[in-house]
This record gives sequence, structure tokens and C-alpha cells, in this order.
Amino acid sequence: MDLSNITDLMRKTQASIDEKGFLFKSTDAVVNPLSLSLSLSLSHSHSQAVGSDGIRVMMESALTARDRVGVQDFVLLENHTSEVAFIENLRKRFKENLIYTYIGSVLVSMNPYKELEIYTKQHMERYRGVNFYEVSPHIYAVADNAYRSMRTERRDQCILISGESGAGKTEASKKVLQYYAITCPANEHVQTVKDRLLQSNPVLEAFGNAKTLRNDNSSRFGKYMDIQFDFKGAPVGGHILNYLLEKSRVVHQSHGERNFHIFYQLIEGAEDDLLRRLGLERNAQQYQYLVKGNCPKVSSINDRNDWKTVRKALSIIGFTEDEVEELLNIIASVLHLGNVQYGGEDSGCSYITTETQIKYLARLLGVDGTVLKEALTHKKITAKGEELMSPLNQEQAASARDALSKAIYGRTFTWLVNKINDSLAFKEESFSSKNASVIGLLDIYGFEVFQNNSFEQFCINYCNEKLQQLFIELTLKSEQDEYEAEGITWEPVQYFNNKIICDLVEEKFKGIISILVSIPQHSPSFHKLADGKTRKVMGREEFRLSHYAGEVNYNVNGFLDKNNDLLFRNLKEAATQFKNSLAKLMEILMSKEPSYVRCIKPNDAKQAGRFDEVLIRHQVKYLGLMENLRVRRAGFAYRRRYETFLQRYKSLCPDTWPNWDGRLVDGVSTLVKHLGYKPEEYKLGRTKIFIRFPKTLFATEDALEVRKHSLATQLQSSWKGYSQKNKYQKMRQAAIRVQAWWRGILARREAKRRREAANTIRRFIKGFIYRHQPRCPENEYFLDYVRYSFLMKLHRSLPKTVLDKSWPTPPPALVEASEQLRKLCMQNMVWKYCKSISPEWKHQLEQKMVASEIFKDKKDNYPQSVSKLFVNTRLNGEDINPKVLQTLGNEKMKYAVSITKYDRKGYKARNRQLLLMADSAVIVEEAKVKQRIDYNSLKGISVSSLSDGMFVFHVACEDNKQKGDVVLQNEHVIETITKVAICADKINSINITQGSIKFDVAQGKEGIIDFTSGSELLIAKAKNGHLSVTAPRLNSR
Repeated sequence: MDLSNITDLMRKTQASIDEKGFLFKSTDAVVNPLSLSLSLSLSHSHSQAVGSDGIRVMMESALTARDRVGVQDFVLLENHTSEVAFIENLRKRFKENLIYTYIGSVLVSMNPYKELEIYTKQHMERYRGVNFYEVSPHIYAVADNAYRSMRTERRDQCILISGESGAGKTEASKKVLQYYAITCPANEHVQTVKDRLLQSNPVLEAFGNAKTLRNDNSSRFGKYMDIQFDFKGAPVGGHILNYLLEKSRVVHQSHGERNFHIFYQLIEGAEDDLLRRLGLERNAQQYQYLVKGNCPKVSSINDRNDWKTVRKALSIIGFTEDEVEELLNIIASVLHLGNVQYGGEDSGCSYITTETQIKYLARLLGVDGTVLKEALTHKKITAKGEELMSPLNQEQAASARDALSKAIYGRTFTWLVNKINDSLAFKEESFSSKNASVIGLLDIYGFEVFQNNSFEQFCINYCNEKLQQLFIELTLKSEQDEYEAEGITWEPVQYFNNKIICDLVEEKFKGIISILVSIPQHSPSFHKLADGKTRKVMGREEFRLSHYAGEVNYNVNGFLDKNNDLLFRNLKEAATQFKNSLAKLMEILMSKEPSYVRCIKPNDAKQAGRFDEVLIRHQVKYLGLMENLRVRRAGFAYRRRYETFLQRYKSLCPDTWPNWDGRLVDGVSTLVKHLGYKPEEYKLGRTKIFIRFPKTLFATEDALEVRKHSLATQLQSSWKGYSQKNKYQKMRQAAIRVQAWWRGILARREAKRRREAANTIRRFIKGFIYRHQPRCPENEYFLDYVRYSFLMKLHRSLPKTVLDKSWPTPPPALVEASEQLRKLCMQNMVWKYCKSISPEWKHQLEQKMVASEIFKDKKDNYPQSVSKLFVNTRLNGEDINPKVLQTLGNEKMKYAVSITKYDRKGYKARNRQLLLMADSAVIVEEAKVKQRIDYNSLKGISVSSLSDGMFVFHVACEDNKQKGDVVLQNEHVIETITKVAICADKINSINITQGSIKFDVAQGKEGIIDFTSGSELLIAKAKNGHLSVTAPRLNSR
């Protein structure tokens, strides 16, 4: 296969195989197929879903793994009407830590109750700018899809997050904000806005969240946040609307629940000075509004750290110190207000028994104490234009106190939100709101059903009813518009139309709100509208509504005043407040393109990995997820544009592979006919194919999975052949270039070498001709070369030792220099030799030098002694009698040797020992010192020139102590005489004779020793009375 064919094959398969299959990307609404190698090992790697991003993507994408991990879009459930199948798919995905699943474009989110490694910056980048269905379901995919739709379509977006308390709504909204804060363009101002958007969360959570039985950080208000973007897509501002603040929590909490976080954070985290100024104690048990739930402290909440976070967030948002102080004054005043106690008079009037609290309240609120006391114990009545003050009894006064507390906190919360909005508002004049785009973020309660449902549940469920109505209308409308645009016949969808429920609540004159307004003094009764069976299970103070998520009984006791934030205001305003707020919210949402996130909590115990099927079925019902799925599946389960469908599946048909050159619709038609699609399984629109059943898509996807193996093999073999051939050609061309370059270098080097050689020979010949003339340009090279050659030869053949006398013959011009170099070389070798010898060797050489000076060329056996080292002594301490050593005492003995002494008269030989001391020589006979010869009295030493060992000590006879000269003989005569000469300092007193030696026998008498050469050593007394010594001659002199 040549390069053009390989390139064509790669081009044709890249998008459908590499990009879609091997790079884990797909424009398919359902799946991202696996690569060849990874798909084979998928079944062994699913346990790594949390830790490994790559494995997660593969597991999420592969339809071949759907039996284990479920489908990532509920629309693809075969039995889409079965609630059991729906929950089982949730269970499979939850078990594999896949907490996100789609219902079309709706995201279903399960709270994992643990940290998952799916919210990193790398994950954000993976979802940034990617088609909604190209990657696995994620909150980032919803956020990015809304952002891209806002940028490309220039239409405002909103993300609606709903679910029960503890399902993760607040966390989901945080993730959306964090995604925009990280991925959107930024400058200095934009970064400030991002910081304030993010820091608004801890502030609103502190003032609007509380610990409930279901959630330690439950939002007790609905929040709608608009994030404003400029034309570059950068966040430049924001605006927050709040709904349904649970003001009743300020004065009452159920057992196991807490008041709003800010109260506990203030008490636990505030500095002592601040608490002193506010009149507070660091003990939540001291305040009536904080102990009703009997849960002042929670192990999972660190109020002290949260206080620091809130103070820092207030500073970042832009609150001044004075504003923070005023805000905390009001929060403290609510706690003091809860501690106001009443007493009763006989007349029924009430009075305040806690004057201290009134003083604190007057100072913190900046009001007159007397006026405040009157307001807490009286009510104002207007009659015939006149205002009268009527006293309140104890119960009424306590209700008034609680109403004031709720009103103060509610208005403070509203002021806080407005202040945050002022901080988030974009104030540059050049910025036009007309050019701004907005993404809204709605975090609101899900559908609620309790044992006792009151006004709060009524408002929450009414709000969810309106949101469900909006969702159904927008979903059906978008479906119908798409069908009409594609020319597909629209089939009416049967669904629960909750408009009748909304009308029942909000219709003028007939709706529940209108009825409550028109009968303010009595609780309305609906028993006449119910049948007998229903009346048996309902109390007289209850009514029932059949919501889209199920039937709910509401109790009308305190129905209007529980969240009444005005003191004794008229009934109509209280009843219509929420209706108007909700109408405004619906108007906002209708003006935007919505995205939906439905949050589910898997269990009430907040345990990771626990799947409570009963609780989840309850939430699936109340969130209307089955209804959403049924509407989405009413027509076709899957639709995709022709080019996308053909690009993905064209390899399954020989006619469309590797490329289709005709019209796209004809290519898709050919493909589906080859795949065996039945007419009722699909429809072809103007630009899209619609597939009715998921099993049809699954069969197609499974066929593609099998086909990819052969495609991968073909692609790999072609690519390997092409790449290896290309690699070989590149290497061959590179080798040729290197060879040519190297040959050029070698040739240039050779030419240069020859030129230099010719010049050198020419100069050398000319120099040789002029070599005898004075130095001139013609001969200077030759002369320098001769000198250089001599020096180099000398360098190579320098003498290695001082005994080596060889030296190269110098040229005439260097004779003098050669001699100087020779001397320097010799001096250097001598110096190095002397530096290298040890003290012992030095002493040995000194003795040898003395021996050489005395005996060289004089004594016949001297040459044989040169190679023999002198020893320190010939006798050890054991060889000398201890009595002798005792006699000598502390005198240091320098040398000892065995000798033979000849008597002076009869020349009888006697064995003796010669000991050389510091100042004398001692002759010893066994244990007796026979003679001591002082060195001072030693006149000289005589020795023959033959090889015998005879020597004579000539001693001065000045006193009777000395007996005359001593005749001695031993085998080491050279060593012994050298030692004596050194010790006695008699080097110059050694006499070497050839014929005979005369010595003094006694005063006035002489003895003679005659020396003759012979074949062997003989010592005897001659007939003439002389001592005759015959010795062999070893050397001729």
C-alpha cells in the first residue's frame, strides 16, 4: 500500500475511529466507544472508576458495559415505563460511583456522601467547549452547555436545581459557580467579580442555612442568582433573588434541629471584645431561640472556623467594618429578643420581667427603650380615624415578640441579599445591559411531604407544581418544534397536565389563595368537596391536593401567620405575597432557556455507598422523573444529524465505507437498509434520523464495537507499514547526507594535510642547505626542528636512575645547554632519590659510604661485601651473658659480634664477643669482661689487603690497665671495622697493609703477622715466631 492510499485511509477513518473510538470522543447522544486494546480489559478495570479518569470515561462510554454500569441516559432504557428498571439503573451507576445520569437534557444527580475525584481543574478542562453528549454526564456538562448556548445563541440561560434537603442542591450550585470561576476569561475586575460570586455562598449559607434532621447544611430559602456576562463571555456581575426564607426557624426548631448557622458561629467564633459589646455569652444554652431543638453543637460543623470564613467573605464582598458591626448588632438583638420574658397582671395585661434584655435591645437597635417596651406589650388599634393602644396578654405578647424577631431577621436577610447584589452589580458606564448575557441559577426546595404539612409545604409544593408545569410545557414545545422542523408527524403525548392544580391554587376568586383571603377569620372547610371515604382519613382542619407527584394533606392551623413577616398586617397581603413572588420567578424563567438538575439523596443516614430504595422511589416520584422520562420517550428515543450518524456508523456498510459521496440522506438510508432497520423503528427527517427504540441503537452500537477490531487491525497494519517505510526513507536520506558530509570533511582534511606536508618538506630542505650559516629565515625552521628533535629525543630517553650515565649526543648549537640539562637532570634524580629513601636506608648508605672510603680498591674481599647489607648487631640480648649486661649497666650497646682473639705470645685462638659501646669497645669471655678499650686510647686499626678476617687494634699503653695491641679475627671484618671506625671516629686511622702487620705485645716488645696468598685460609704460628696467615686472593688489583 503506497503513501497516498494510506493517507486516504487515515483521513477517511480518523473521525469515525480515532477521534470517536480511540480518543474517547463521540457526538453520539449516548456513548463513547472504547479503543480496541482498552475495551478488552474493561471488565477488569471497573473497580478503578473513582481514581482513574481514563477508566471512568471508558466505563461511562461503552455500551458494551451497560449491563454492569447501566445506561448514562434513561431515555435508552428498554422498559422506560418501569419504575423498577429506572431505580435499578440508578443503583448500578451509584454502585460504580457514577452519580450523574441524563434524562435527555435533564441531569439526575445522586449525593455520594463522600469526596470523588471528579471536580478537579483537569475535569473542568475536559468538559470545557465540548459537545453536551461527547463526554459522560456531569454537572460541568450542564454548566458548559448553558454557557456555550448563551454565547452562540445570544439567549439568556437558567439552570434549575431541585431536590430534597440533603440531596446536594447547594453543592451542585457551588460546582456550577466554581466551573464558571475557573473556565471563563478573566481580568482584574472579572477576578474580583468571580471572588465575590464565590464568597456570596458562605455568607448566604451562614444566614440562610441550618442543621435539620435530614441535612447538616440545609438551605432554608430558595435562591435565584443571575450571573451577568459581557460580550467576551467573562462574568462581570450578578444578582440574587431569595424566596421562601423559613423565618419560623428563628423562633422555633424541631427536636434535633438548629437555628440558622450565623447565631452559633457568632457565639463560638467571635472575639471576647465583640461578644462583650453585643452583650452575649459564649454559651448557646443561654438563649431561648437556640435551645428549642436541643442541638446547639454538631460534630460535623466547626462553627469557629465557619465564623472566620464568613468574616473573610464579608470583607471580600465589600462590607465595611461599620456595616458588619450593624449587621451583628441586629443578629445579637434577635437573641436578646428571644430572652425577653413576660409576667401577667390580674387584669390580663402583660409586662416585661427582663429589663436587662430591653437595655441591650435599645442599644443594639438604636431605639428608645420605653417605646420598645410598649411595642412589645401593646397593639395599635385604629377606630373611626383614631389610634388606640390596647394591651396584650402574655400569650399575645409572646406571639408579638416572636413575630418581631422573625420580621427583623427576614428583613435583615433581605438587606443582606440587596447588599450582596450592590457588590455584584457591574457599574461601568460603558457596559450596557442590552449587550449582557445572563445565566440564572435556581436553587430551591424539592417537593415536600411530611406527617404534618403546613403553609411552608403548601408554598414549596405550589412552586414545584409551577416549575413542573413550566418543564412539561418547554419540553413538549421543544420536542414538537423539532418534529415539525424535520417534517416528522407529531404524535400527541399523553401526560399529567397539572394546570388544573395550579389554577386551583392561584385562580382569581376561586383559587385556594383567594378563598383564604375572602374568609380571614375562619379556617375553610373542604369536606363537602370530598367523598365519604376521603373524609374518614382527613381531619376537619385539613384539605388534600392531588399534585403531579402525589396527594398531599395540608393542615390549615396557622396557615397564614407562620411566615407572616409583618406584625399584624392585613390578611390579603400575607396570602398573596408568595403568589406574586412566584409569578415573578416564572416570568424570569420563561424568558430564559432552562437546564434542569434533579438531586436525589440515597439515604437519610448520610452514609456513603448506601442505597435506600424506598427513599429513592419516594424522591423519583416527587421529582416527577418518570413523568419527565415518559414525555421524552413519547416519540423517538434517539435522534442525530445525518452527517454525525453517517460518520459514526458508515464502516458497517460496504456501500458507505470508507466514504459516501452522495447526498447525506441517501447515505443514511443505504446504511440503515443494510443494517436491517424495520420501517417502524426509524424515520428520516430533513436533516436528522430518528430512532424509536433503544434496542435498535444498541444493536447498531454492538455491531460497531465488533467492526472496530478489524478496522483497528487494518489501520494499525497500514500505519505501521507506512510509518516504518517513512522512517526507513528518512534514515536512508539522513545516512546519505551524513556520508557525503563526512567524505567531504575527510577529503578537505587530506588536501590540507598534503599542502602542509609539502610546505614542511620544502622548508626543511632549504634549511638543510643553509644549516651552517647564521640564523636566517631560510634556516630558522630547520634549526628549530633540530633543536626540537633533540629535546624530544632527550625527553623520550632521559636517564631513569642515577647510575644510568647514558645521554643523547646534542647538536653543536646545544652542547652547552645539553650539559646544563644533564647536570640538572642528575641533580633532580639525586634529589628525588634522597627524598624517597627511609631513615634506615639512609643509615645503611652512610655506613656503606664509610666502608667504601676505607676499603674500596684496598681490601680483597670488599667487592663481595658491597651487596650485603650491614646489620645493626650480630648478637641478640639472648646471646650475651646476663652478668655481662649487668656489669655494663645502662650503657647503650651499638653493635655486638662474635670474634676470635689470638693471644699476643703464643697466638692461641680464643672465642670472644666484641661489644661496641658509646665510648669504648668491650671484649667479653662468656660471663666476664676481659678487656675494655677506650676509643680515646685506640691509636689505629690494621688490616691486611687479603680476604682474611684478621685485624689488629693498636692501643696506647700509658697505664697498666692496657695490656697492649689486640689481634682479632671474624667473618664480617668489613662490617665490624666500619662499625668500629664510625663509633670511635677513627675512619682515617684504618691501615691496610699487604705484607705484614707489626703490633705491640708488651711495652718494648713487638709481634708480627705475615700475610701470604694461598688457596685457602690458614692461621698458624710460624717457626720464626711470627703469626702466619694464608688467605685466598679473590680479586686482582
